[in-house]
Amino acid sequence: MTSLSVLITAFREATTVGQAIEAFLPQLPTHSTNAPDSQDTPDVEILIVCPDPETTAVVDDYAARHPAVRHVADAQQGKPAAINAGLKAAQGEIVVLSDGDVLVAEDALAPLLAPFADPQVGAVSGRPVSANPRDTLLGYWSHLLVESVHEMRLARDRAGRFLFGSGYLLALRRSLLDHIPEDALAEDAVISHHVVDLGYRIRYAPQARVLVKYPTTYRDWLRQKVRSAGGHAQDYVRKSPHRMRSAWLEILHGTRLALSFPRNLREFLWTLLLFPARLHLWLLVLVNVRLLRRPLKELWQRVETTK
Repeated sequence: MTSLSVLITAFREATTVGQAIEAFLPQLPTHSTNAPDSQDTPDVEILIVCPDPETTAVVDDYAARHPAVRHVADAQQGKPAAINAGLKAAQGEIVVLSDGDVLVAEDALAPLLAPFADPQVGAVSGRPVSANPRDTLLGYWSHLLVESVHEMRLARDRAGRFLFGSGYLLALRRSLLDHIPEDALAEDAVISHHVVDLGYRIRYAPQARVLVKYPTTYRDWLRQKVRSAGGHAQDYVRKSPHRMRSAWLEILHGTRLALSFPRNLREFLWTLLLFPARLHLWLLVLVNVRLLRRPLKELWQRVETTK
């Protein structure tokens, strides 16, 4: 059995999935048979779950050159179903989840895996970092939001409190998870609550950075945020005694962090604009997720400006 499975989900990401794979390759742990004529072989597998021919062609090219890389067929039923296909194929004791359109830092894997030395740790979250420029409205919002969540995760980790991991870079013990609900809007939140409900702790590894490109238009921003925030309004998460994200908690704990983030008057005005935007977001979540209960296929719309 391999010690580690890196599971990357991708859809129509032929231009970025190669970079996602290459970011992991130099970080793979190796073992040696100690035989005189042996070569170090990967003690890890990189599974890429993707349905489209263009992305699959790129993956197949990497698989031909790197024994650790393998394509897993995806029936194109949504991201939760793709993760389930990857989990079924994974052989590692630890599974690292990531996406085909993000880029892990060159030194991210070691700090992400280190907390598993504690048998009570069931999952570890990496730290998303915005790849967007800070000098635009949407870019500034991305920096503010990722830094706010970073501060909350950091404080909760130090206090030993519940924190939900980021699906951009999330590691967990394979034995704790067989599948996730295939209508889950926020698979990282569902996984985090599941791990904690089993009695394990989730740790935060701020040194395990992952570079993420966030939406550059308000329409795409709403599309992405409705499905991620909406996942916390689904019963899988909403009815859990462990909470970290909701409209009320955002107001209670996020306001101070948001108002302390601006560096100048322009950024302060952009911060003020974020408050009605977040209200708009949570109203859309209330209508689409709680009241209309729109299905995953309707809410999970592709966000082109993040590619």
